[in-house]
Amino acid sequence: MMKLLFIFGSDLNSTAMTEKEAQDKIKSLSAKIHHLNEQYYLQDTSEVSDYEFDMLLEELVALEKEFPELALSDSPSKRVGGTVTKNFNTVKHRYPMLSLGNTYSEEELKEFDKRIAKLLPDEKFEYTCELKFDGVALSLTYENGSLLRAVTRGDGVQGDEITENAKTIMDIPLRIQGNDLPPTFEVRGEVFLTKQRFAELNKEIAAENQQREKEGKRPIKLLANPRNAASGTLKMQDSSVVAKRKLGFFAYSLVWDNMPIESHSDALKQLEEWKFNVSDTYKKCSDIEETITFIKDFEKKRADFPVETDGIVLKVNSFIQQEQLGFTAKSPRWAIAYKYKAESANTILKEVTYQVGRTGAVTPVANLEPVLLAGTTVKRASLHNANEVERLGLHLNDTVYIEKGGEIIPKITGVNLAARPENAEKIHFIEQCPDCGTQLERKEGEAAHYCPNVTGCPTQIKGRIEHFIQRKAMNVESLGPETIEQLYEKGYLKHPGDLYKLTKEQLLQLERFGEKSADNLLDGLEKSKEIAFPRVLFALGIRFVGATVAEKLAMHFKNIEALAKADVEALVAVYEIGERIAESLVSYFSIAQNREVIQSLKEEGLQFEIKEENIPSEEEAVLQGKTFLVSGVFSNFERDALKALIKQKGGKVLSAVSGNLDYLIAGEKAGGSKLKKAEALSIKVISEEEFLSLLKQ
Repeated sequence: MMKLLFIFGSDLNSTAMTEKEAQDKIKSLSAKIHHLNEQYYLQDTSEVSDYEFDMLLEELVALEKEFPELALSDSPSKRVGGTVTKNFNTVKHRYPMLSLGNTYSEEELKEFDKRIAKLLPDEKFEYTCELKFDGVALSLTYENGSLLRAVTRGDGVQGDEITENAKTIMDIPLRIQGNDLPPTFEVRGEVFLTKQRFAELNKEIAAENQQREKEGKRPIKLLANPRNAASGTLKMQDSSVVAKRKLGFFAYSLVWDNMPIESHSDALKQLEEWKFNVSDTYKKCSDIEETITFIKDFEKKRADFPVETDGIVLKVNSFIQQEQLGFTAKSPRWAIAYKYKAESANTILKEVTYQVGRTGAVTPVANLEPVLLAGTTVKRASLHNANEVERLGLHLNDTVYIEKGGEIIPKITGVNLAARPENAEKIHFIEQCPDCGTQLERKEGEAAHYCPNVTGCPTQIKGRIEHFIQRKAMNVESLGPETIEQLYEKGYLKHPGDLYKLTKEQLLQLERFGEKSADNLLDGLEKSKEIAFPRVLFALGIRFVGATVAEKLAMHFKNIEALAKADVEALVAVYEIGERIAESLVSYFSIAQNREVIQSLKEEGLQFEIKEENIPSEEEAVLQGKTFLVSGVFSNFERDALKALIKQKGGKVLSAVSGNLDYLIAGEKAGGSKLKKAEALSIKVISEEEFLSLLKQ
């Protein structure tokens, strides 16, 4: 049956529209809105009023709603968002997104230039210099001219697919028009929040907090800095909220197989021709001296640049020469990032307060007279530990020098002794826990002070529960710090085992909790019972037992009972388990309440043993007793999958080259330093195919 849509015009006369007419109208409206967006965002030109533009977009949205099967994949309606993504798929990059080496000095830049000259003897080479934007790296894949996929950098090998969120960013073209477009190509760039937009968002949050205060609700945290705000925005589940944040995007790289473009600067020009937003600040420099001049010039200008920047990226311009230069284990030899020295300021130290972490570590925090630094207002700075307080010799109302490490984290670098007030009170590290009043302890050889009241200190209790439910541990969705705080205050949570005793009636008593959110939380807790023993062990939050250590212990002892009975000698006998970890485990299991929590979790159905189906049989354990290190990119496996297969077959996976290593499995772009060290130690280096043959043997 043919669909008909009744469109009401300003004269209130309705006309029926056939499916063919709707299809033509959708195409023409999409083309017109794409054109108007391009003119507005790239050419700074408004061809129609805001009202006219909104009416065109509303008409398109109405048509797509009535004829959803006719909506184009690159429809401009995607710009307003609306898609809700519960989970972001992990996607392997076709071309790894490697990090760059850093330098902070002209001398090191000149050394870099000498290395290039040595590797390219008798060849002339030039550099392309670009601003290093302080944002989030993103890879965009286009197929037949349309945006197919957007993936975050992740670990460089794989990242999270956030396509629907990326489509809301006006600087990212949804479709490309041009002659001789390659069937598939990839564009890389930086997602950012401008300084102005960051300030506007924090003003909006501050205004909302005023209203929340009147209603007796907890305030929303202000955004920390533009980069973190951009990163958090890209991971939001509701793309319509992402659209409202008004993120920006600068393209800085173009790649596809057998690309005919000869240089990086030519690739940037191609991106500009395809209407990508390329920062006009890049420059081609003939030698290192011209490059250094560019760096110095922009050091003065960057404060006025609308986007946060923290340095300059140098790249050898020629793609042929880039290929000749190749890669190290972690970064390309043909590129380097020059980082500007951190901006500094001075302000007054008002007081020192103390924070307690989930492991009981107590961290001193300097509370400062607010001061503007690197684009944000700084009010606090970590002092790390008692040694740092003593080293700085801090007194109340001292004038202190502060800077931002990596342009993000504020730190105190010194004190203006000449400005110290008379009779200023010296700051001494506290002796009792600021949360529960327990006498602090400091173990020999450690810098931090600890609160030993692990079962009664409120901050430690809540911190351990937050650790327990995190994604890498029990992965309980719909449960965050605010909910944990409320549950603790009501007396429902004293340890992780209490989570599984929560009832729907209890949850409905919480602020902002309805039927659906209560059901989601209870479902998440039920689902977490399927999590395997290694992650459950990590979730317990035992000091020094991270995810990797937990896996080694779980695979060795097979169940929690055997692990709990192990003494220090038995624990250090496990490969890569040191005395500090062993002592921490013995101490943990010596506390009766910890054993009671584990028993409570066992009774609720959590996994505290390696299931038999996960233990390789003698027939399957063909790699038993063998150790492996995995390096590079592989054709048939992702690295994590390859490591899992080794463990499944009874082998062990090491994290570095050492005399204990039997095999280094080297994929494409395997680490050069690892290969050299393996050769020096006479360790066998095998390919992916040779590893598969080894399995068959």
